[in-house]
Amino acid sequence: MAGPSLRPHVHWAQRHRELFLRVDLSDVRNPDITITDNVLHFRAQGHGAKGDNIYEFEIEFLEPVEPKPVCRVTQRQLNITVQKKESNWWERLTKQEKRPLFLAPDFDRWLDESDAEMELKEKEEEKINKMKIESRVPKDPFKHLKKGYLIMYNLVQFLGFSWIFVNMTVRLFILGKDSFYDTFHTISDMMYFCQTLALMEIMNSLIGLVRSPLIPAVVQIFGRNFVLFVILGSLEEMQSKPVVFFIFYFWSITELFRYPYYMLSCIGIEWKPLTWLRYTVWIPLYPLGGLAEAVCIVQSIPIFSETGKFSLGLPNPLNVTIQFPFVLQIYLIALFLGIFVNFRHLYKQRKQHLGPKKRKMK
Repeated sequence: MAGPSLRPHVHWAQRHRELFLRVDLSDVRNPDITITDNVLHFRAQGHGAKGDNIYEFEIEFLEPVEPKPVCRVTQRQLNITVQKKESNWWERLTKQEKRPLFLAPDFDRWLDESDAEMELKEKEEEKINKMKIESRVPKDPFKHLKKGYLIMYNLVQFLGFSWIFVNMTVRLFILGKDSFYDTFHTISDMMYFCQTLALMEIMNSLIGLVRSPLIPAVVQIFGRNFVLFVILGSLEEMQSKPVVFFIFYFWSITELFRYPYYMLSCIGIEWKPLTWLRYTVWIPLYPLGGLAEAVCIVQSIPIFSETGKFSLGLPNPLNVTIQFPFVLQIYLIALFLGIFVNFRHLYKQRKQHLGPKKRKMK
């Protein structure tokens, strides 16, 4: 049979708009905190002055308060914030004149009325100063035009890569492995369009239209366009190879989450599942896409060696030829360095958007 409930030590302080209650209980479990008819009801299991037990108390406030308290549990205590319905200074906390024995002032947060008024005045002055500073900042007359452009850009790219992904997926289910060999001839026009349009992302970063760092954008876009236009676009022998399917597929899956995320961000909407996908799917897809690009370059080197395409012969007296296969070998090293740069950038972004946050219980 459980023993009788006990009252914990409670410390209180106030401001003109708020009441602060600090309940001296550690390891709090199952807190039940409600305000009914201007009476705060508290019940919780925790470790207090009488050991681990059930503690409870009631406080009937001197004047009306809002019925929804805000609570924050820490390992050593529980903090409750209650909003007053009217902004004024109370002469005491409870309706009963005699202070309950379990209740005491919180001297760490205690202010007398004059100090509280000074604090309130400072906050109001700070708010006024902030408004004055903001009013001095010139408003951008093209703000809505820029936002509309970014929404349309991300929407068009999302639709383009969605078409690529759906088309490739349907063909894969219908044709199986046979769809690998004509991927380029079926998808290349749309991929050319999307990757050419992606050059605008570099321009957007250069002119400050978006806050994205310039270097990662340049590395990714120029890397993709090099593979698409120089390797695949110039060699018919490469266009029928299965690796083209994997390159296009990995690219399109990544963009299915990136572009709608940025489109919603333009209008101030954050959908948590989409945010998680945007900053998670790149973890397997980005290295796989980089590996597919590397395989494509390796397969193209013998073809460039045989045809001599893009190799550059310097005029006499040097009589030296810069072999394009050698350039591709150097590019392979740059490719993996670029993957490292972008991987590091994306990992920092993931920590920023999906990192651990302080838990708050309301």
